[in-house]
Amino acid sequence: MSLFETVSVDQVPADAHILDVREDDEFVLGRAAGAQHIPLGQVPERYEDELDPDTDYYVICRTGGRSARAAEFLVARGYSAINVAGGSGAWLEAGKPMEADGGAEPTVK
Repeated sequence: MSLFETVSVDQVPADAHILDVREDDEFVLGRAAGAQHIPLGQVPERYEDELDPDTDYYVICRTGGRSARAAEFLVARGYSAINVAGGSGAWLEAGKPMEADGGAEPTVK
């Protein structure tokens, strides 16, 4: 049994605070609109300064593996983190709002 909840992209509220834990090169190509970015490897050193323990974070990566690890880490430290199953790939397939750097067509790598 995991310490954190996992939801499908269709269960993510429209006003959700999304935390994207993919690498920089993945994030610039396409992400959930308005997503906050902290690569998974940097979460342990940045979460206290950049995340609010009173905010519900929907954590997303490419397919759901890295986001599950980040959600587990955050929940163990008293933060509210919900893993987004299927990640950015499922987000794109569901037609959810996305953006990319430079106004490019969003894609998921």
